[in-house]
Amino acid sequence: MKLTFDNQELSEIVLGSMRIQDMTTDAVYALIQTALESGINVIDTADIYGRGACEKHLGDVFKKHPQLREQFFLQSKCGIHITDDMTYYDFDEDYIINCVKESLERLHTDHLDSLLLHRPDVLMDIESVSRAFEKLYHEGKVRYFGVSNMNSAQLNYLRSVVKVPLKINQLQLSPAFSPMVDATFNVNTENPLAYSDGTLLPTMQKEGMLIQAWSALQYGVFEGTFLNSPKYPKLNAILEKLAKEKGVTPSAIALSWILRIPGKMQAIIGTTSPTHLKESAQASSTLLSREEWYTIYLTQHPLP
Repeated sequence: MKLTFDNQELSEIVLGSMRIQDMTTDAVYALIQTALESGINVIDTADIYGRGACEKHLGDVFKKHPQLREQFFLQSKCGIHITDDMTYYDFDEDYIINCVKESLERLHTDHLDSLLLHRPDVLMDIESVSRAFEKLYHEGKVRYFGVSNMNSAQLNYLRSVVKVPLKINQLQLSPAFSPMVDATFNVNTENPLAYSDGTLLPTMQKEGMLIQAWSALQYGVFEGTFLNSPKYPKLNAILEKLAKEKGVTPSAIALSWILRIPGKMQAIIGTTSPTHLKESAQASSTLLSREEWYTIYLTQHPLP
């Protein structure tokens, strides 16, 4: 399934590249080709994935098969500054511009379709961010801009100065990790979730932002997949039941749970397996009914 983003059709499923650093160029090409054949036309990467190796692998494929580059909406992220001694967040104008320069070189392309700020930087100078974004936009090096892991207040703070539109927010979301959804349900309750950012989801929906779910089949923070995990028996039971009824895999059902949320929803899949990628591509925003969506949600969370 596709969604419309600024008059272009983008796939609801996004191919994530965080795990491709140890793959060969031929294997990465096969994965990208499978994505395209499965209707997936968005690739997500970041400068820190494999310390640049993941971008380089993608770039090697684009260099060898240049016709592939323009068939994809190519997105990267920057702002996590890794040195020999430490890791910190850095939204300095010169750092952002240099990160994009190096990403373009690794990716063998003259532009990114989108650039995201990877993690919130408490020390960010929004004037500096604005200058970097405007320069990159006017030079044709980045078409669209966005953020990752930011709440409504942080978005609004950036928008108070940044002149180019912020079109994308990438956030962790899955049936087993859903604080963004939980907070929306628990407004004005005694549940501690009531004090979370319950405005985030409706704000992004209202503004038509792309909402990209990372770790879409994971629980916790990089703790593993909930699929077939003994920690999630009720969730897996309903995923398997619905998958059997609809002739798809449990992973497709789990991804469809994300895509069923109204708005411009995308789910990022970090698989290195062409088979798993094909299975994930069966997910769709139209696959689940309202009752089925709530049945999945209620395996993990009570409603107020």
